[in-house]
Amino acid sequence: MKDIAAGWRVKVSGDGRGVVSHAGMGLLRELADLTGLSAQVTEVLADTYKGPWMYAPGAVFADLAAAVADGADCIDGIGQLCGDREHVFGAKASTTTMWRLVDERIDAAHLPKVRSARAAARAAAWAAGAAPPAGQPLYIDMDATLVIDHSDNKQDAAPTWKKSFGHHPLLAFLDRPEIAGGEALAGLLRKGNAGSNTAADHTTVLEQALDSLPADWRPDPDNPGAPAVVVRSDSAGATHKFAQVCRDRGVGFSFGFPVDARVWDAVDTLNLAQGWYPAIDSSGEIRDGASVAEATSLVNLSTWPAGTRLVLRKERPHPGAQLRFTDIDGMRVTAFITDTAPGAVPGQLAGLELRHRQHARVEDRIREAKAAGLANLPCHDFQSNAAWLEIILAAADLLSVGPIRVYPIVPNDSL
Repeated sequence: MKDIAAGWRVKVSGDGRGVVSHAGMGLLRELADLTGLSAQVTEVLADTYKGPWMYAPGAVFADLAAAVADGADCIDGIGQLCGDREHVFGAKASTTTMWRLVDERIDAAHLPKVRSARAAARAAAWAAGAAPPAGQPLYIDMDATLVIDHSDNKQDAAPTWKKSFGHHPLLAFLDRPEIAGGEALAGLLRKGNAGSNTAADHTTVLEQALDSLPADWRPDPDNPGAPAVVVRSDSAGATHKFAQVCRDRGVGFSFGFPVDARVWDAVDTLNLAQGWYPAIDSSGEIRDGASVAEATSLVNLSTWPAGTRLVLRKERPHPGAQLRFTDIDGMRVTAFITDTAPGAVPGQLAGLELRHRQHARVEDRIREAKAAGLANLPCHDFQSNAAWLEIILAAADLLSVGPIRVYPIVPNDSL
């Protein structure tokens, strides 16, 4: 059988000889071995084989993840990326073997085990120096996206709320602003007509995301000294049930909040009382034309977990933006709720609002994922596409961790 250890050492030079396209994929592939991802996946999928394998399942999984990170959007595309570069990347499994891994071996019983394998690889990478800065909260950004299917034969593809057709996965990313990226903690593939604010789905993804964190970085509601974790979401996450789940898990929350009549009454009161304060940008400077205010005492929040606060923001829309009927004096109002106590975030109320606004970075993570396999679900069966989604998440992790640790982890004489 083939060993899954990194056996190929590539010397990089700038002399222009022996040029190979997509050579950087080799670094991602080796990172999968060095963090233990390949070995862990092999261990959890070993029982899906009746005899010895030609290519270890973890090696096939790592090949798929590295190729998806390089832009492959289907399994045939992976064969095209790797097929003529065996002298650089080593021998690869056939397209049929790759299909069998996705279509048969990573079934409903083994998918949670693959998630655990990814979590173990993350723990190894963080232990090697790829961890976030110590002593700072971890921010988990949750958002859903639409994946268009151009065939109505795919299982559980359905009309979406945007009147398109496809699937509606819910994703969770760990925000890593220090590397201008984020790690893919969890993803739940859903039918195209799945609801946006389904508390059960948000709870499932949160549980998977917390399990994906190394044990020393997980929150503990019974331990005040445990790492701080905050979940950010748009208004789709703002349900009473999900907020209570966050409280029960020891996780803080920051959710978008619908601007309804109660909020508009609060805006009128704040305007009369001149209760608005300047908003700030990411550099801490005052943001022109934007203001923030607290409306906790102006709206009844008694049905939310104790300590929930309501924060409003008003800003003049960007030039060319279409105004809404409810906009007052040309100002657009948005709102969010959070259970973060006053003074816990630098910058007072403006800093708290800035922190919530940074949830928008999850859109960049989703765009990157769609450039690395998420734009297309290549299989007919729903479970096979769920396995493909897990490969996409593994690819996103390789891309985020690679720039931090690939050089220090790899021995000095190996590059």
